[in-house]
Amino acid sequence: MPTETLPNPEKNPATNKTAELIRLEQVSKRFGDNLVLDHLDFSVDAGRHVTLIGPSGSGKTTILRMLMTLTKPDEGTITVDGDKLFPAPEKQIREIRKKIGMVFQQFNLFPNMSVLRNVTEAPVTVLGLSKDEAEARARELLDLVGLADKCDAKPSQLSGGQQQRVAIARALAMRPQVLLLDEVTSALDPELVAGVLDVLRDIARSTDITMLCVTHEMNFARDISDQVLMFDSGRVIESGPPEKIFGDAEHERTREFLSAVL
Repeated sequence: MPTETLPNPEKNPATNKTAELIRLEQVSKRFGDNLVLDHLDFSVDAGRHVTLIGPSGSGKTTILRMLMTLTKPDEGTITVDGDKLFPAPEKQIREIRKKIGMVFQQFNLFPNMSVLRNVTEAPVTVLGLSKDEAEARARELLDLVGLADKCDAKPSQLSGGQQQRVAIARALAMRPQVLLLDEVTSALDPELVAGVLDVLRDIARSTDITMLCVTHEMNFARDISDQVLMFDSGRVIESGPPEKIFGDAEHERTREFLSAVL
């Protein structure tokens, strides 16, 4: 199957990001007898916002978990910023992992730590930032996500939407080149979804961070994506800009899926 290379028209002349950042080549993954990814090929250029859509079980989240080194492929290679993530020595994997941040479905905050410390802990322990530098960065990010007044609160004192916004700030605090978003609103009450999506829209519009997003929020995908990939049975069956995928999809399976979720 030919590599699915995503086009990268210039989006921000000030940054002019054009380099390929992520590449998966012939990546396969099985869980028991279930073939989740089937010799998958695609690449993502730096600074692009790419959304993966498709039915549950089509392999979308598995891709994010591989990029986070939480799951290893059975076959194939994964490259990030020119360096092999798989297969690679453990030291190299750890270094590449620093370039990637992920926001999960569940918030996974440390319940015994304040909001501020939840955001500063990894930059201090993993990146070696001073406490003052990490706190200054954390306060900026908490302001960005609308939680500047919650620095001293514990996660249990926050709503689900607020906890997810802390998780977004925590991921950004590591200054990743890539932000992975895995169904970040699926655990939220419906009335909290809009606030989290608005924060992510602001990040997409105001930064040049590369975003790879798995979501069933189709309007959000339409708003923030440069490219949308439709997955089915572990393969990309169609890709294109959001206006093409949502307005004039070519593949019958894509049209069937969208008619069920829109």
